[in-house]
Amino acid sequence: MIEDSPAQKARVKPHRGGRKSGGRAGRHAKRRKGTAGMAVRPGIEGGAYKPLSERDIERIHDTALNVLANIGIGDPIPEILEYALPKGCTLDDKGRLRFPRSLVEDLIDGSAKEYVMYAPNPKNDLEISGQRVHMATSGEAVNILDYETQTYRPSLLTDLYDAARLADQLEHIHNFGQPFIATEWSENLFVHDMNIAYAELAGTDKPLALGIAMVEHIDPLIALFDAYLGKEGGFLKRPFCIFGGCPIVSPLRFGKENAEVLVKVAQLGLTGDIAIAAQAGATAPAALAGALVQTFASSLACLCVMNLIRPGSALNFGIWPFISDLRTGAFSGGSGEEALVIASATQLANYYGLTTSVPSGMTDSKTMDAQAGYEKAITTTAATLAGGNIVSCYPGIVGSLLAQSFEGMVIDNDMMGSVLRLLRGVEVSDETLSYDIIENTVHGVGHFLDQDQTLEIMQTEYLYPEVGDRRTANDWQDSGGETVYELAHARVKRLLSGHHPEYIEPSADGRIREQFPIKLDPKDMKPGNGRWED
Repeated sequence: MIEDSPAQKARVKPHRGGRKSGGRAGRHAKRRKGTAGMAVRPGIEGGAYKPLSERDIERIHDTALNVLANIGIGDPIPEILEYALPKGCTLDDKGRLRFPRSLVEDLIDGSAKEYVMYAPNPKNDLEISGQRVHMATSGEAVNILDYETQTYRPSLLTDLYDAARLADQLEHIHNFGQPFIATEWSENLFVHDMNIAYAELAGTDKPLALGIAMVEHIDPLIALFDAYLGKEGGFLKRPFCIFGGCPIVSPLRFGKENAEVLVKVAQLGLTGDIAIAAQAGATAPAALAGALVQTFASSLACLCVMNLIRPGSALNFGIWPFISDLRTGAFSGGSGEEALVIASATQLANYYGLTTSVPSGMTDSKTMDAQAGYEKAITTTAATLAGGNIVSCYPGIVGSLLAQSFEGMVIDNDMMGSVLRLLRGVEVSDETLSYDIIENTVHGVGHFLDQDQTLEIMQTEYLYPEVGDRRTANDWQDSGGETVYELAHARVKRLLSGHHPEYIEPSADGRIREQFPIKLDPKDMKPGNGRWED
């Protein structure tokens, strides 16, 4: 019998905020912490956009359960069979693991419907429940889009550290998931995984997520986090990093390495994180309903595995149907169809109360241009209005998940804030209906600019972009006519030249570097490192 871990026993804590103070810098700092009383915050409730009818959901659910019961999942690893076969699953003559309908439904009912996503800094903990929306980075791209040359170059460990420092200051990024790999260490996965964990931990105190391909690396990663905390067993009591991967290879096969990670995470009582990314027209049916069926079935198989191992497990239910351009077969992450299936997948999972992870912002544009803007906005709006818990917005990603733009992270932060403001909606009350204010103004000065109400709600009702340009055309021309891309580059330089946090205390840093092959040079973590200063 596997006992509940301290992480599983944790009670969900309600979000609490405070009043704004400290001027512009103070407001920005509190926005980054999700302060209540501002125009937007982490955890705004979604779920208004529902492209599927209830009958549609029932039919997709019924067909997905038929897939699991009659077709099953191929290539089950021995660790999964050890738990699945005694509970009623069967192995057919083709070696496919079949899941009985009643068992799947029982495991859906028994899975965790809420959990706390811990952060290294408890002030940044997130309540994952209902249809509360949080924005995250994601990816594992392999390139950086260089602003000066407008060409792609391999992503490096120092880039990952810089991305974490940047996300640390962008208020609408609530969870930092590894956006790209450190290509210089891609041939040594142990060194790679230890260093991406260290770089994330050094750069931000928001909740962390790592894509882990080898189960053998989980125990060393936990030891690294314990060394950071200065207490053996400390991480499992308050796990501030989620380990994830892609346990299913579409169509409908377990992927050995990531399936092993899924099993290990469940055994440890940690929150699981999956991304089931079947591509309609390539590795899933071209019919959108069929793609939803297959992706839902695959995701349910992962939920079943976790809950067969440890009943009541929490899982970021990552139902990520992708779209093909059927003219070429290429992945199309910025299409209207992608926005539609993301929202449909979110609605489907929410119908059963599952804690969801969904993608957005996956533009097919190769740079941060108008195409990137509209593709990122439409998919992020759809995922958010549908009520995805963890919306992996891929801020800054370009080239169909191929490359990362630092300037794009800043631009997308503005976009994500606008989407959250849309999500929050309009507050209607006796006070906000403003009858007396209208009457007094009509019979008085004739404008509302200096009304007390106007001044009071400047920050609570309205959200202002950081790089979106609202100057007059004359002011814009007089200042040189900068594009949003140019303004974002200047902001990236300001943020990264002036923010070198010391989240890892010197004593903890010494312990970590003594025990693990950390390759991030301390010189690269201090001002004057030459990467962003003029």
